Amino acid sequence: MSPFRLMPVALAALTLLAAPAQAAEVKKFDRVSFEAAKAAGRPILVDVKAWWCPICGSQNRTIKAAIADPAYTKLVIFEINYDSQKPEWQALGVHKQGTLIGYKGKTEVGRVEFKTDKAVINGLLQSVVR
Repeated sequence: MSPFRLMPVALAALTLLAAPAQAAEVKKFDRVSFEAAKAAGRPILVDVKAWWCPICGSQNRTIKAAIADPAYTKLVIFEINYDSQKPEWQALGVHKQGTLIGYKGKTEVGRVEFKTDKAVINGLLQSVVR
C-alpha cells in the first residue's frame, strides 16, 4: 500500500491528539433536553451564536479553552443557532447573537451579551460550576 494512502488517516489521528480534551457536554439546543438539565440541577451554558459572527467565534475559542479543564465535566452547553432557532432564543429574552447565559439548575446566574473579554466569559463559566 502506498504511504500516501495512509497520510489522511495519520493526519486525522494527529488532529485528534492535538485537539484539547473537552470536559463539558456540547449539544444543539432543544427545549426538552434543556428543561431536563435544569430539573436535574446541571450547570448549563446557553450559547446563542451565528456562524458569520466574529464575536461568537471569539467567545467559542474562549469557551473551548476553558472547558478542557476537568472542573467542567458536569457542564452542559446548549448551542442555539441564531439564524434558524429564533423562537428558542427569543423565549430566553435574547436580543442578539453572541449571548451566553449561565444557569445553575433552574436559576439563571448571569449573561454575557456581545462581549469577548476572556475574564468575563470565564467568570460566567465558573459561576455555573461552583
